[in-house]
Amino acid sequence: MKSETEIWLNYADDNLLSAQILLESHLYNPSLQNTQQSIEKFLKALFVEKGFKLQKTHSIAVLAETPRINGLELSINDDEIDLIDSIYLTSKYPFGSVLADFEPDTQICRQCLEIAKTVKKGVLRYLS
Repeated sequence: MKSETEIWLNYADDNLLSAQILLESHLYNPSLQNTQQSIEKFLKALFVEKGFKLQKTHSIAVLAETPRINGLELSINDDEIDLIDSIYLTSKYPFGSVLADFEPDTQICRQCLEIAKTVKKGVLRYLS
């Protein structure tokens, strides 16, 4: 594995752990923000390792497309991608609720954390 890939993975793991700690502290917006960031960084680690052009975007939909068109399945569906993409800006800035239809809570944070863990496993499968 490339050393740059390991750096991306370490940052992604830090975000994932932070998301869990923040959830346990009932800090839902920062938990969701860190969850989104972990997924973004796991995907970017895959880009680095596979030699894909690194994209400067926070969109999980955009980032997930490159592995897909290159035959890599990440076990994240379109609804999960939409959910994760919906939390990026709204979890960082006070536009109201982090999610348009309801306030963030333990359940949605856990759901997003599970998505992140699934993406991590999918990415690691292609790195080992």
